[in-house]
Amino acid sequence: MVRVMSGIQPTGNLHLGNYLGALVNWVRLQDQFEAFFCIVDLHALTQRPKPEALQHAVRELTIGVLASGVDPERATLFVQSHVPEHSELAWILTCLTPLGDLNRMTQFKDKSAQQPDNINAGLFTYPILQTADIALYRAEAVPVGEDQEQHLELARETLRRFNFVYGDTFPEPNTVKSEAPRVLGLDGEFKMSKSRGNEIGLFETEEETWQKLRGAKTDPARLRRSDPGTPEVCNVFRYHGFFTGAEERDRIAAGCRSAQLGCVDCKRALLANMERVKGPIRERAAALRDRPAQVDEILHEGAGKARAAAAATMALVRERVGLVRPR
Repeated sequence: MVRVMSGIQPTGNLHLGNYLGALVNWVRLQDQFEAFFCIVDLHALTQRPKPEALQHAVRELTIGVLASGVDPERATLFVQSHVPEHSELAWILTCLTPLGDLNRMTQFKDKSAQQPDNINAGLFTYPILQTADIALYRAEAVPVGEDQEQHLELARETLRRFNFVYGDTFPEPNTVKSEAPRVLGLDGEFKMSKSRGNEIGLFETEEETWQKLRGAKTDPARLRRSDPGTPEVCNVFRYHGFFTGAEERDRIAAGCRSAQLGCVDCKRALLANMERVKGPIRERAAALRDRPAQVDEILHEGAGKARAAAAATMALVRERVGLVRPR
């Protein structure tokens, strides 16, 4: 099977943007590819999290991944820092990457703007570690959203350069498009993010979800319930595309256009359909929290499988670049 590699960063609580943009894809991909799924805690260090918070975030993310349907029998799930070869390969690739290539990465500016008091070198070299994450498992497929396409192109360029300088070593990774490449937050303007406070948490209760959803931005033209709306410009209606069946969506759209259905009605229907997805995930997550040893064992086994694949890659890389280890 073709090998796929994907990672998700443990920063804050899981939200619907993570679920729709990554986890739904992971569940689908585990049956189509030989899947390596990674919790990228080294990447999270660019935000300088508190140690206890990072450890908690890694565990909660692991629980969320499993509760969403990723099966450790069908996919290799592991934590990035449990496989030290990630850092080793990242340094080797850093020494091959021209400064100009990194200067073109637009996400560095975006990330720096979000944390102006912590503009560290890790934010700048972040894409090289991403490249190492992919290359270490010789992945031929990588699921990315639209905001990561530039990073994947840099990965291709970097691996082509390695192959040119040291000989054919790495396959060129292809893009696997996400079915939800960019999920906007409740403000309808920015990508869903805990740091922006525009998220709906994956584990939040129905009441907690409603308290957030009731204030979500809708069609700005609907100032009163009697005003007809345009569902296509309503961010709440976009969420219906992920959680609501086609027949019900058509009824909601018709009710919006005719003003027979108000925005609160639309949100109530969305809440019910969200809860059909979130409720079972919340229950499975609660059960996993009660079995911490099981979660630890899954990560331990996943790291073992990942290290075996990484060791094979690095043995070849070290030979190619001239890093000889004593026998």
